[in-house]
Amino acid sequence: MNKKVSELIKRLPQITLLQDEPLSKYSNTRTGGPADVLAFPNNSQELIELVNQAAQLQLPLTILGNASNLIVKDGGIEGLVVILRNLNQITCHENKITAEAGAALIAVTETACQQGLTGLEFAAGIPGSVGGAVFMNAGAYEGEISQVVEEVTVIDRQGNLKHYKNHDLNFNYRHSRIQVEGDLILTATFALRPGKRQLIREKMNELNFQRAAKQPLEYPSCGSVFQRPKGYYTGKLIHDAGLQGFRVGDAQISLKHAGFIINLGQATAKDYLAVIKHVQQVIWEKFQVKLETEVRIIGRNA
Repeated sequence: MNKKVSELIKRLPQITLLQDEPLSKYSNTRTGGPADVLAFPNNSQELIELVNQAAQLQLPLTILGNASNLIVKDGGIEGLVVILRNLNQITCHENKITAEAGAALIAVTETACQQGLTGLEFAAGIPGSVGGAVFMNAGAYEGEISQVVEEVTVIDRQGNLKHYKNHDLNFNYRHSRIQVEGDLILTATFALRPGKRQLIREKMNELNFQRAAKQPLEYPSCGSVFQRPKGYYTGKLIHDAGLQGFRVGDAQISLKHAGFIINLGQATAKDYLAVIKHVQQVIWEKFQVKLETEVRIIGRNA
């Protein structure tokens, strides 16, 4: 692997590449081992070059947006990891907003508000990137990304450009076609509607107030950990099982919102995964409900 990494660095002198870089510095949980090599492309051309070279060198490739709804294991990630946060351009034309994959979803909702466009208010406080939001069909407060996405531009693992319309993306609850095929999102276009700026702002403020009141935003976390099982509310199940406050190391089920696992300071990914496993076991034993994770878990065991 080191030879391949060295060759990648040699081939791409114009792109800053960091070896053995701890991903805990970038993940929202503040956990995660090192990437063999980490890149922050500044434009789509650099991203395409990284994808092409990784394919030529048969180097495993992992793409991260904002590393928000994510747990990186303590052994880190093999091969090349690309964080897209510098691909963050947002443009508006008539009733549509196009954003690069690394743009913060919150910034897109802010642009929509400033332009007097309604439809994205539900996403005002979602901490992820545009690419991550499309990848997992992120949602909150009865809204989902699938309701507003018109078109997505991607590149496949061989560097070929593709365009998908909404109906091509096979959106479902916390699911999209991108998860199955592994294409890399470059941009997404959102089709919105004209609205009154003041009403849009009021709705965003209301939802952000609800979020701050109910969620432990003062601690590092990966957001909502589990998918909502049909017919149940995850937080209520965990609360009713008496699991709030349960912790392994510094990973704790939040006392404020039972659907969140927070990092009290020095939690590891192993701590997080132990809490998740315990919750799944207890909820199954008490209620015969199988909890599936919503959070994406990637990387090597330490």
